[in-house]
Amino acid sequence: MSIEQHVWGMTHEGEAVILYTLRNDNGCEIQVCNIGATLVSVKSPDRNGEIADVILGYKDFESYWNDPACSGKSVGRVANRIAGGKMTVGGKDYNLETNNGPNHLHGGSHGFGTKLWESRVETNRVVFSLLSEDGDAGYPGEVAVEAAYDLDEDNNICITYVARSNALTPINLTNHTYWNLSGENSGDILSHELHLNCSNVLEMNEVQIPTGKLLNVEGTPMDFRSSFRRFADGIDSEFNHIKDFKGYDHFFVLDDWKQNILSEVGELRDSKSGRKVTVLSSQAGAMVYTGNWLEGGCPVTKSGGRYKDYAGVAIECQNYPDAINHDNFPSVLLNPDETYCQKIVFRMGTF
Repeated sequence: MSIEQHVWGMTHEGEAVILYTLRNDNGCEIQVCNIGATLVSVKSPDRNGEIADVILGYKDFESYWNDPACSGKSVGRVANRIAGGKMTVGGKDYNLETNNGPNHLHGGSHGFGTKLWESRVETNRVVFSLLSEDGDAGYPGEVAVEAAYDLDEDNNICITYVARSNALTPINLTNHTYWNLSGENSGDILSHELHLNCSNVLEMNEVQIPTGKLLNVEGTPMDFRSSFRRFADGIDSEFNHIKDFKGYDHFFVLDDWKQNILSEVGELRDSKSGRKVTVLSSQAGAMVYTGNWLEGGCPVTKSGGRYKDYAGVAIECQNYPDAINHDNFPSVLLNPDETYCQKIVFRMGTF
């Protein structure tokens, strides 16, 4: 395994934007960048050994500053939505930016995905670090966070998030990579098939906030358990607002989840290329988003075009959305004497 680094560009303040390339001996290569601790590229062989970049991304580093899709980014301080941008922490009420309709999304327009992180190489991994000051984006407490990327010889891409705070604060970190296993410029992912180890999904209201109720997926377009299901087969369903959201944008609850235990969330595969990615996580579930609103909002792509809706699917391993406002959800609160540590693994392969 080798790691190369080069300066991708410079910020207006004269700080270096660094692009790291991690390459193993089996034809798998990833690139990561210190803007947003972002996964920029994943190059993986198909069933015939042909290499393609299988995640969405952009032509130049400047585009990652203005990316409403959060492509490949590490998002926080709290990933996903907080209803009305309102929360109570330690008995004190906080009003956060509402940057997604009536809700706060992915830490706001100045969240972790918009920051230039510090970066370093540690033997066979790249580690990004960020200090989020007390009051950053409206959140309480100073938080020190790290995002480490590893690539091994078995084609496992491992992301480890670690955070510590000096005060009680919510934290929920995830990686927002969009997958297209046929190649990032190959069209839509509606023929991709997904299997999930998730028997329940959160019921959503019309503005994409959980009602607090869990819905059993059996017999619904959200049942990805017993066999692989194509996104195209359920994309127009009325069930749990799928059609209203223009596609899947829902949180699936991991079966038999145990805190701090790495478990298999599921597997995404593409019959055209024979590529697959198995997803493992220590988080309580995953948000599955089929790129319903990509068209018109993304910068110029790696291949020089523009992504259309459904060009990629994000499987965002994380805690429950809006958990800060639901006592029956797993807590997102981090105490000052605790360490937040979560892991996501993307295992590349073929079938």
